Amino acid sequence: MPDAYLFDAVRTPRGRGKENGSLYTVRPIDLLAASLRALRDRNNLPTEQVDDVVIGCVTQTGDQGGCIARFAALEAGYHVDAPGVTENRFCGSGLQAVNTAAAMVASGYFDMVVAGGVESMSRVKMGADGGAIWDPATQWNVGSVPQGISADLLATLNGISRRDVDTFAVESQRRAATAMEHHRFDRSVVAFRDINGQVILDKDEYPRPDTTVEKLGELQPSFAMMGRQFGLDTLTKERYPEVDRINHIHHAGNSSGIVDGAAAVLVASKEKGVALGLKPRARIRAVSLCGTDAVLMLAGPMPASRKALAKAKMNVGDIDLFEVNEAFAAVPLAYMKELGVPHEKVNVNGGAIALGHPLGATGAMLLGTVLDALEDRNLTTGLVTLCIGGGMGIATIIERV
Repeated sequence: MPDAYLFDAVRTPRGRGKENGSLYTVRPIDLLAASLRALRDRNNLPTEQVDDVVIGCVTQTGDQGGCIARFAALEAGYHVDAPGVTENRFCGSGLQAVNTAAAMVASGYFDMVVAGGVESMSRVKMGADGGAIWDPATQWNVGSVPQGISADLLATLNGISRRDVDTFAVESQRRAATAMEHHRFDRSVVAFRDINGQVILDKDEYPRPDTTVEKLGELQPSFAMMGRQFGLDTLTKERYPEVDRINHIHHAGNSSGIVDGAAAVLVASKEKGVALGLKPRARIRAVSLCGTDAVLMLAGPMPASRKALAKAKMNVGDIDLFEVNEAFAAVPLAYMKELGVPHEKVNVNGGAIALGHPLGATGAMLLGTVLDALEDRNLTTGLVTLCIGGGMGIATIIERV
């Protein structure tokens, strides 16, 4: 079986996912088309040779409905022969798209696939597509709870305190600010321009570098009332009777930011790259998926990472850098505790608490982030993992070449 290689990764800046965000007036199809166009132009891609365009997008309705992958590729000027498909694995959708592309290439059936993701959270609100995940009756029947309550449960089970999550959030902000100051995102980030070529946004606008533990300490927990007064905390009792009371500690300042953004990644066989005069940047060593308890749904990165490591015949110590999506601060904190990973290896340029989490695009963005960081630091191996709604986890291991 041939290996799948990463040849390039690009992304838009992340814009605040509200009406006052810089990308609010931008259609999600244009966000995605900008990334696809940049990937093509940077690599002189003959798009008639692209076997598929695989795109992650979570809220597939309104501006993001109708197989946005296909129409964004056409909007970007890709050849009509390049097809497209849109995938939804909730927060893991962007990485799922890359893993799907890698599987296509590794199977030998396809030679070159463009993968990525998009989410305009300012224009298409989270949950606007409806579905069982938002249905209280379904949540009660399957034992699921809202993600914020799951995050607080994860923290409670792992002895993670309010001070711990706030301190982690401040460090995420500090690392992101340092990375931006030293232009560590510049290789991947492509400024978004309007139809006249004027720059609308050229850097991530969500970070709040003046954040302090003291300021965060003034914020009230976001999920306490939902859990206690609406009875949702009681859903956890059957599964986790040892938890007498969930310690609600997450709020907007230590949870992922709502933002807009898109990303594109070029995945191909080595032979195809050579034929096109392209140099691979990394090889995909392993990918994995797992299902986890729907109540403790955010614990998926741990078993997903173990599964990917086993597939790659590696152990935790073999990985130089980790990107663990900061959906909530307790997720990377629990991950580091359970797997014994030092913080200096995790999210070295900050994470979604500082930069934001454009649901369908984040996984693809994180892959580019860890690849850039490995190159900056002359390191070799990286692991990207995300927790996923409904109780799932996803992970990908790459190795520089």
